[in-house]
Amino acid sequence: MACVPDLDPSVSDRLRFDAAGLVAAIVQQHDSGEVLMLGWMDSEALRRTLSEGRVTFWSRSRQEYWRKGDTSGHVQFVKSVALDCDGDALLVRVDQVGAACHTGDRTCFDAGALDAVVGEAQQ
Repeated sequence: MACVPDLDPSVSDRLRFDAAGLVAAIVQQHDSGEVLMLGWMDSEALRRTLSEGRVTFWSRSRQEYWRKGDTSGHVQFVKSVALDCDGDALLVRVDQVGAACHTGDRTCFDAGALDAVVGEAQQ
């Protein structure tokens, strides 16, 4: 069995994983800015995402890794990955092929807008 390298310490040292060892990964279409979905990554899922050019998540419900598109064909090709200022969230910019949501919708955020008071900047 081949030895799989760990996540680079220069990356892992900057991450703040939650109690379950996960970090939120917001997935965005690279050219339009459309927010597609939110997934969860541990250090291995992030290592795979950074090194393979395809997005890999940790499934909290199935307790296993899943590479987006392996069963559905709706692949996410990595364009860039950024860490937020607190180290507790990732922004993964992708080229999405097909639907991002497991429901078949383009984005997981098509479930309907919530009523909210719209704020305005003070002049």
